[in-house]
Amino acid sequence: MANDLTENYKKAYDNQIGFGKKPALVLVDFVQAYFDDECELFADVQSELESALRIVDAAREAGILIIYTNVVYHPSGINGGTFFKKAKPLRNMVQGHRMGEWPAGISPADDELVISKQYPSAFFGTSLSSTLTASGVDSLIITGVTTSGCIRATCIDTCSYGFIPIIVADACGDRHEDPHQANLFDMNAKYGDVVTELATLEYLATLRQ
Repeated sequence: MANDLTENYKKAYDNQIGFGKKPALVLVDFVQAYFDDECELFADVQSELESALRIVDAAREAGILIIYTNVVYHPSGINGGTFFKKAKPLRNMVQGHRMGEWPAGISPADDELVISKQYPSAFFGTSLSSTLTASGVDSLIITGVTTSGCIRATCIDTCSYGFIPIIVADACGDRHEDPHQANLFDMNAKYGDVVTELATLEYLATLRQ
């Protein structure tokens, strides 16, 4: 069945865009909630974070723009709209909640950007698109959590705003392997390129000044 699906999709979707000329890196929502096994958002994504941090090191050496996103709500949740009402675990992301803090390893540098959002996409209701455009960026290397949620939403908006989405499979995680793989498959088919950590590191090495 898997082979049938792959062959079916190849008839319509079998194209790779490739890395851009001036990328930025985004780490989507790597916050404590996904690393604390007492939180309902726990996703066991330590290896994915470690992959993303290796990419951060390479991105710093390459001198590209690095962006981190988190989710922050008013204590009432009023700025989360229907999303906040539907997804009950988002109560962990109200301003000041410890689950919204950075986990061990995440430490944005002074010249790196933190964008707080209220909805799945890193673009929706934020200045991300304008920032990328003003910086002359043509592609966005995407890492973070979760693959089926905020990664997918960010990928689609990356494409919709005219940037090349590069999704690093090793550095994106979900609560279960099935939605993770299904969404990687679909993003790679329709919106961007799903790549490995190794391919990303090799590409970033070519950009070192």
